[in-house]
Amino acid sequence: MNKTILITGAGTGIGAATARELAPGNRMILHYNTSKADAVALREELAPLCESVDLVGADLTTDIGCENLVDEIAGLLPALDVLVNNAGGMLERQSVKDLTWSHLADTFVLNAVSAMRLTSLCTGLLERGTNPCVVNVTSIAMRHGAPTATAYGASKAAVDSFTRGAAKELAPKIRVNAVAPGMIDTRFHARVTPQDMLRQFIENTPLGRIGDVTDVARTIRFLVESEFITGETIDCNGGFSMR
Repeated sequence: MNKTILITGAGTGIGAATARELAPGNRMILHYNTSKADAVALREELAPLCESVDLVGADLTTDIGCENLVDEIAGLLPALDVLVNNAGGMLERQSVKDLTWSHLADTFVLNAVSAMRLTSLCTGLLERGTNPCVVNVTSIAMRHGAPTATAYGASKAAVDSFTRGAAKELAPKIRVNAVAPGMIDTRFHARVTPQDMLRQFIENTPLGRIGDVTDVARTIRFLVESEFITGETIDCNGGFSMR
């Protein structure tokens, strides 16, 4: 593809798998926050495959963190072709009756505000890119209500809505799409999803398994390469949620 690609939250999970999927022949910029050791190891793995690979560390839950990240990238290169907004996560599970202001605010900043702000800041670099695009990572949680994860699901729904709005506003120069993963085998679910919930997902998934990070990475690659698709969210959940 010969593209310059920034992936946030690239140290582990879906971000790392996406970096592996997109690395060959491209210039990679891998963002990390707390998983520096994983990002360093990934850089060493990908270096022989791609034109170049740089690491940038930043806390994207702060405005200054987003600004510093983009400033650092602008110092490395004149343009950006692909932005993958993957960074995010679930802080903890809380029922609706127990939701606190701080939990809601922190969840939305982590998953929605950071992706929106970073997209805004990267627009200038993307406008100078070749067939530029943004791919946001949302979640199946926005589709089915996500009991005990309503704040997380709502924050991902905000990203879904932002995807469509940004796609219309930034067209025709910049395409903006999203992928909505279902239950994926990552550290994320190992930390926040009980085993009985995992079993229920598998039982209710037509393809009979939870997803692998490569399933999502290949969907992201599809969106990067599909130059006549914008404003879409592609579900990658084994059929658990259908439209």
